[in-house]
Amino acid sequence: MALENTDRAIAELTFKEASVELEQVVRSLESGDLELEEALERYQRGVELLRSLRERLSAAEQKVQVLLDATDAPAASPDTTAAPSVAFINDTH
Repeated sequence: MALENTDRAIAELTFKEASVELEQVVRSLESGDLELEEALERYQRGVELLRSLRERLSAAEQKVQVLLDATDAPAASPDTTAAPSVAFINDTH
């Protein structure tokens, strides 16, 4: 069972490509048809893929949170509605 992306650096893979490759790694390991050395290589690649996918998900979640926080933040304009009335009251006394 050949994996088509195993020669590519994980950083070069899209999220989807990395997910598909991880799925292929898991299937090949579950098949039990691999020699020990190849199984260890595939396992190591799977761990690296999983780590990369988790980091990408975490980064995406942080970006989404920043965007949500930005949309929930009140506008940064000063409230000038109270200033004229307070000045007017102070001038009349």
